[in-house]
Amino acid sequence: MTPAARASRPLVWAGAAVFVVAVVLVLLTVVRPSAASTSGSGATEAAPAESSADVGFARDMSVHHQQAVEMAFLIRDRTTDEDVRRLAYDIINTQANQRGMMLGWLDSWGRPKSSDRPRMEWMGHPVTASGGSLMPGMATGTELDELRAAKGREAEVLFLRLMTVHHRAGAEMARAAAGSADTDEIRDLAEGMARAQESEISLMADMLEERGATP
Repeated sequence: MTPAARASRPLVWAGAAVFVVAVVLVLLTVVRPSAASTSGSGATEAAPAESSADVGFARDMSVHHQQAVEMAFLIRDRTTDEDVRRLAYDIINTQANQRGMMLGWLDSWGRPKSSDRPRMEWMGHPVTASGGSLMPGMATGTELDELRAAKGREAEVLFLRLMTVHHRAGAEMARAAAGSADTDEIRDLAEGMARAQESEISLMADMLEERGATP
């Protein structure tokens, strides 16, 4: 092999590598799935309908979770109690992550993240905002202001009471979704969510009792 041929070999290999990468990128672009997902059998699944439990739950629970995270941040800065702060961190991390998942699914389904449809319509008993609360279990603006103004034990008791009511309604909504949703994503998430919130309701009852308070 001549010196010139040896010198050109790296360029040949480099050119081949670039070609292979280009082919892979083209193939990935061609076979990339559309907004509709595919099942294990290869059949294309349509996105959940606008009126479905899947879409309704994802929207409503995203709003429900957003307020839970807000309340958890409020108590985190108003108490030094490690147990209450640990619970707040758990709620912040878990519910913020779940909210992100639900909003992501809405986006992948091509459904708007908000709607003029009545809240909880998908459950068969639509509600409209009343008394400053968007949905059952959610705190009113006045209650949130009270939590912002409170500190120490007073803030802890108020937070635990508000979050208990919040969780009870959230668990009911999750159980409804677990029983009526069509997608595995929503069913699995809702089932786990109901179990977790019921467990935290029991925990908060014990924490209120330790503080000489009732739910």
